[in-house]
Amino acid sequence: MSARLLDFLARLQDSELVARFQRRCGLHLVVHEEGEEEDEEEEEEAHQTGTGAPPRGLGEGARGGLRQRQDNNSNVEYCVKEARSRLGYEVRSRPLHLLFLFSAALGNEVFYITCLPWLHWNLDPFLCRRLVNMWTLVMYVGQALKDLLKLPRPLSPPVVKLERRFNAEYGLPSTHAMAATAIAFTFLYSAPARIQFQFEAGLVIALTLSSLVCLSRIYTGMHSVLDVICGIIISSIILLFTYPYWDTFDHYQLTSALSPAFGIGLPLLLSYIYPTLDHYSPTRGDTTTILGSWAGCSVGYWFNVQLGETFEPKDPLPVPLPALTANGLALGTARFVLGVLALVGTRQVVKSASLSVLYWFYKVPKSDVNARRRKEFEVPYKFVTYTSVGLVNSILVNRAFMYMGLL
Repeated sequence: MSARLLDFLARLQDSELVARFQRRCGLHLVVHEEGEEEDEEEEEEAHQTGTGAPPRGLGEGARGGLRQRQDNNSNVEYCVKEARSRLGYEVRSRPLHLLFLFSAALGNEVFYITCLPWLHWNLDPFLCRRLVNMWTLVMYVGQALKDLLKLPRPLSPPVVKLERRFNAEYGLPSTHAMAATAIAFTFLYSAPARIQFQFEAGLVIALTLSSLVCLSRIYTGMHSVLDVICGIIISSIILLFTYPYWDTFDHYQLTSALSPAFGIGLPLLLSYIYPTLDHYSPTRGDTTTILGSWAGCSVGYWFNVQLGETFEPKDPLPVPLPALTANGLALGTARFVLGVLALVGTRQVVKSASLSVLYWFYKVPKSDVNARRRKEFEVPYKFVTYTSVGLVNSILVNRAFMYMGLL
């Protein structure tokens, strides 16, 4: 690449560009120097998450070894400064602050794991299935690229970081930007064949929501402009190349005798061969969560076809959007609340049971909470847990609604 292009890419990845955007939106960094009086517990927490300096009490050799194992993602040159400073922020535009925090939440896995089932329960399981397929694909590609490229997130200071739980992860590409782009435009291009709506209005909504999620990643200080642009481009390329095969894969997923084995085996394999880092990062666990959810949903949709009830609209397609009535809102709310309770309950029961089995099998005391970070723990317990959640969502919840008179 030419020097001019490299310089342009470096500018897009510059942390100061993120900080300027934050200041334009009314978010300002405030640094209160604390010197050596920094709370030891906070230093320990920062060390555990990979976002700060090693805890006090270590000799220089140990501290140096820990620093050597850290990488650019941990902002090594800023670790000591961050550990000795309390970084705060001042919000000067409350409306923009709330808008971007809400937009950031639209790109979180928790939102998708509740929003996508809502489509299944209240609108059309076909659309839910299509979105889950594309969400899983772009998220795996994005998460794996992060851990292969190992490019850092913006540095703080000068950036204000509002979501430090992501600090231990790498930056490029932004998987929030990838997921928002994929979900918005997969829905836009799939929905017209299923429901009646104005395409132009849908396009405006898709562009608005995906743009807000992308801008929120810069506002929260978690991604550079380059991270976000690359996320949009990569997701768009995936959509472009997979679009011609959506219907073919959908037919295979629902009718092939090999679909259940494929639906469990492939995501489980992908979870175990996920790129390995020299330090702990939540990306493998988050990716396993997504793959497990897809596995359960994929097998569940196949079983629904075998059982003769897919819960898809019976009227000729495309069907009108459901009328917005008091009764419809009450039923929709009841389905959402009961459905989420069913998924959360399944998650808690299966997670507890699978962890108990793993602690017993590996003869590890339950007090060892760090054991959950090891691959032999993290992959099986998360995969089994979220596969169960996907199965309950796709097979059992709508049938329970039918018996309860909510469908």
